[in-house]
Amino acid sequence: MLFAFSIAPAGNGSDSVGEVVAEAVRVVRESGLPNETTSMFTTIESESWDEGMAVVKRAVEAVQAHAPRVSLVLKADIRPGHTGQLQAKVERVEAALEGK
Repeated sequence: MLFAFSIAPAGNGSDSVGEVVAEAVRVVRESGLPNETTSMFTTIESESWDEGMAVVKRAVEAVQAHAPRVSLVLKADIRPGHTGQLQAKVERVEAALEGK
């Protein structure tokens, strides 16, 4: 299962959110799950709904510790029995672009 999410603090009076967002990314990386962080989202791959959502929850709580309000955008690809999709989905697109 893939979970792509974006967590942003609000209400703390600053336009710069990088340091607080880094706390969420730290939670993700410490989880040990395969993950990727881009400019807009962090994606994790987990074996189950509960495992993935537990990491998202801990990441939200890490941001919430620094801001009175938190915004969460979440997208999930729920496909039991498939692993390695964090890279495989991208590889399939790259192969299509190369005409394979």
